[in-house]
Amino acid sequence: MPPIDLRSDTVTRPTSGMLQAMMRAEVGDDTLGDDPTVQALEERMADLLGHPQALFVPSGTMGNQICLRVHTRSGDEVIAEGRSHIFNLESGAAAGLSGIQILPVPAVRGLLTVEQIRSAIRERGNVHYAPTALVCLENTHNWAGGVVYSVERVRQIRAFVQSEGLPLHLDGARLFNAAVAVGVAPKCYGVLFDSASVCLSKGLGAPMGSMIVGSPDFIVRARRYRKMFGGGLRQVGYMAAAALYALDHHVERLAEDHRRAGRLALGLAEVPGLDLDLEAIQTNIVIFDVGNTGIPSAAFTDYLQQAGILASTFGPNRVRFVTHLHITDLAIETTLHKVHEIVMTHTPRRTVSV
Repeated sequence: MPPIDLRSDTVTRPTSGMLQAMMRAEVGDDTLGDDPTVQALEERMADLLGHPQALFVPSGTMGNQICLRVHTRSGDEVIAEGRSHIFNLESGAAAGLSGIQILPVPAVRGLLTVEQIRSAIRERGNVHYAPTALVCLENTHNWAGGVVYSVERVRQIRAFVQSEGLPLHLDGARLFNAAVAVGVAPKCYGVLFDSASVCLSKGLGAPMGSMIVGSPDFIVRARRYRKMFGGGLRQVGYMAAAALYALDHHVERLAEDHRRAGRLALGLAEVPGLDLDLEAIQTNIVIFDVGNTGIPSAAFTDYLQQAGILASTFGPNRVRFVTHLHITDLAIETTLHKVHEIVMTHTPRRTVSV
């Protein structure tokens, strides 16, 4: 019996319908600009996010880093939330590829405010500072537990950032999760940003790829950096066909992932020794603290694996579950049962001295 894989929504495999769509795909050489299926996907995503043009890239990290490169010059500084993917989980690419630095700004549940951004913008003309060149938001926010920016908060940030003459970038790896959770079209978020990166291989369930959107001039420059960063692909229309299928069949069902994550969170909250922020469980990510059990997160995930459940560690005391299209209601109930067994069996017994 295969394990219940809750490590990430990146572990999904193509469904039979998606595989058939891939096999039927008409392809060309995308680096030469003649893959019709990629072109169809780029037109579709540009329309969905309210931008003139889009570009297919191999990964979310590459998508973010291309956008940062287009928006900045070497020596610039970019404002991002302290636990953001761009700052923590992209292998120092901003410095390595573009010669820029990230200014991490800690925020409650990962959601930046206008005042925090205002305080982080460097004094213009002071030669001691790296000039602020870009502001980045992450929606949903991974390390904060999949929390969602409201459209109104983003609108307020957009207005302020524009007044400062700065561009605004969206790390929208799970933007479709955010849109489904709030009940709006992805375009409601997309139009508020100068650029955005959206993953196809997470909740949407495609095998690979991300999309970036922006103005025609932005995409012309992005295409050059995609090639520079090694992202120029050939017959990638097979992957684009998978993404088009996902957009047709896997968007509305994200609500099921959110419902199951909510059930998982409520069940975990009832297990003695586990601690989690229920208000942060807004989409398909559930992060909980095992510190009070006395079981380190690495040991906790080892016990889970022995029980047929795969999970990720987030530091010495935190564990992450992510629901996706292969996770069923039965898998959720089985996971809760096994977690309770692990805590009851492996929590160190404390003795009281008299």
